[in-house]
Amino acid sequence: MNHETIGIEQFQTSPLQVSFCIVNLNARDYLRACLDRLPEAATQITWEVIIVDNGSTDGSVEMIRTEFPWVRLICNETNLGYTRPMNQALHVAQGEFLVQLNPDTLPGEGAFDKLYSFMRANPEVGICGPKVLNRDGTLQRQCRRSAARPWDVVTYFSGLWRLFPHSRLFGRYLLAYLPEDETAEVEAVSGSCMMVRRAVIDQIGYLDEQFFAYQEDSDFCFRARQAGWKVFYYPEAVVVHYGGFGGSRTQPYRGIIEWHRSYLRYYRKHLAKDYCFLVNGLMYLGVGLRLSLSLVKAFFSREKVVGTKKP
Repeated sequence: MNHETIGIEQFQTSPLQVSFCIVNLNARDYLRACLDRLPEAATQITWEVIIVDNGSTDGSVEMIRTEFPWVRLICNETNLGYTRPMNQALHVAQGEFLVQLNPDTLPGEGAFDKLYSFMRANPEVGICGPKVLNRDGTLQRQCRRSAARPWDVVTYFSGLWRLFPHSRLFGRYLLAYLPEDETAEVEAVSGSCMMVRRAVIDQIGYLDEQFFAYQEDSDFCFRARQAGWKVFYYPEAVVVHYGGFGGSRTQPYRGIIEWHRSYLRYYRKHLAKDYCFLVNGLMYLGVGLRLSLSLVKAFFSREKVVGTKKP
């Protein structure tokens, strides 16, 4: 494994306020657009950028070296997934707040100024996520969600939440009943863009590396709430997430397998103890069946996207 530091962020005040941590795998053009937009999204705060590259072959590393020499770069020789490389970035980050950011995101004007101000004004908030939009401008509903308990998962995958979008009974997983422009305490936010208070990591530790990729954000939010921190959705800050261009398309079948494996690990770690063996058995069976269907669907699909397709 080769670790190479190219440079540091141009702001040199101390203490540093925000560290942007990005894991990249063959997302060069999206990453370039993301980095170009950062100065507009963080105008009132001091910041640094740390990128961990997972052995990209599309010229990402060369692009960073040439166009963004102030980025702090860590190069891995192979694809180490998401969680371990993100921890590599978090370990060297110097900021008071740490932002986990996907390379295929496009931050809105002042987005991180707003997130930072909100968290400074609310010290009980340990994790905060912005309003995340799909490329067509619609809400990416996964940016605010529940802890994915069995009933929430059943109503989501069965489509009941679409039939009753304003129901708190059927719409819990994606909080479909919650107005998209309403600031709210939630159980989990998306790791595509998530601001974390350093004190949270000091208390509960880093991301759990048993998750190769996927569900590490749900696990981290769950652990933070267990430790007494609040998790918030703050729609005044807006970020566009293209979805599926941060590395999952490079190895789509592995991505599908890891998504389902990660949910099972998350379920066993946090939720299984709250339910009887019958419920747990049905959950494991359901995830296995969905994995099989997803692999078959991907085989016959022209566009292979891990998780929910982003419009």
